[in-house]
Amino acid sequence: MSAIFDFSSLLTVILLVICTCAYLRDMRPTIFDGGQTMQPGDTRLKRTGVTGFFWKMSRIGERLSPYVGASCAIMAIHLLFLK
Repeated sequence: MSAIFDFSSLLTVILLVICTCAYLRDMRPTIFDGGQTMQPGDTRLKRTGVTGFFWKMSRIGERLSPYVGASCAIMAIHLLFLK
């Protein structure tokens, strides 16, 4: 069954994307900037498209890391013992 149709698998994929993006951004901080530079008068970079999505996922992983880690542990227990 596809991960889209099974809620447990969908949560697993989302958690893996969040953890992977946070790890990649920790190793290379400018990986999701897309080579953009700040223009005069701008307060932040405009992140759009796929790299913008992955940047947002990495921010979720950075800011909510204890909750993401706990969710990963709970999902691992669920997958190993309950499924």
